[in-house]
Amino acid sequence: MKYIVCEKPGKFLLKEKEAPVRKVNEALLQINKVGICGTDLHAYAGNQAYFEYPKILGHELASEVLEIGKNDKGIKVGDKVVVMPYISCGVCYACKIRKNNCCENLIVLGVHADGGMQEQISVPIDLLLPANHLSDNQIAIVEPLAIGAHAIRRSGIVSGETVAVVGCGPIGIGIMKLAQIAGARVIALDTNERRLSYARDKIGIDYAVKAGDNALAELSEITDGDLCAVVFDASGNRSAMERCPDYMSHGGRFVLVGLFKGELTYFHPKVHAKEMTLLCSRNATIEDFEHVISILHQFPTASFITHNVSFIEMINHFDSWLDVESGVMKATVNFKLKN
Repeated sequence: MKYIVCEKPGKFLLKEKEAPVRKVNEALLQINKVGICGTDLHAYAGNQAYFEYPKILGHELASEVLEIGKNDKGIKVGDKVVVMPYISCGVCYACKIRKNNCCENLIVLGVHADGGMQEQISVPIDLLLPANHLSDNQIAIVEPLAIGAHAIRRSGIVSGETVAVVGCGPIGIGIMKLAQIAGARVIALDTNERRLSYARDKIGIDYAVKAGDNALAELSEITDGDLCAVVFDASGNRSAMERCPDYMSHGGRFVLVGLFKGELTYFHPKVHAKEMTLLCSRNATIEDFEHVISILHQFPTASFITHNVSFIEMINHFDSWLDVESGVMKATVNFKLKN
């Protein structure tokens, strides 16, 4: 079978190998489609945390079952499934308190272990969620939306609160829509006008603010000086992340969803005066995946996926997806075998 491996930063290779053999308590899956996310882009660019080369990327997977044994989920051969790509140890403290998403020994497909940029993969049945009612496009975006769902759950949003989301990439867009569904008034911030327009026109956010020196004044005007009860960073940009507490109300919450590979600095008297609650949001849990599957009909999947190519064409297109100005929001790669 064919697969694509990231040999080193800036280099993909299309190769062939034997198909995997299913182990006990695993399911053999045919990969139909792979979503490309920031992790894949950062890994290719050489600046992804927790990463070693060579690696088969891909953890946003639309797949269907080729082989499976008896299981209590009722999943059978031919079923479409969502893959939750986080393998937790089940014995560390985080796992004991049902925070498997931040397991001390976490293995993420496509990051710590080979992922789904291959025609077939064998994974533990525990990672699968039934999805026969969803299209491949919908299944491929469940995982990034679940990241947003987890951030929303961490934040404890109350209906009617005003929230700011910094970064209108795929994760940020998901947070915005899910915050809307939770009843929040949503303000989007980004430096890219095209992405701000998408958030306004397709997601229907309440306000779009150009990030920069005037952003704080605009937020203050929009909120009558109250600023935002919750601020989410989905940019992973150091400068943006360090500005976020300025946008937050006194008594507010700041949720770090984006990941910056380095140190962040905050002026303690300022964040202390606001009694800032700082939350990090990592990955997602099965509850977040289930929530996304239940509300996916409310999400504009068709406009969200802006680029789609076959796996044979992917290598030639990948560099262009690093450039936000190319108009990419979410790219996907087709791996489905031809009949």
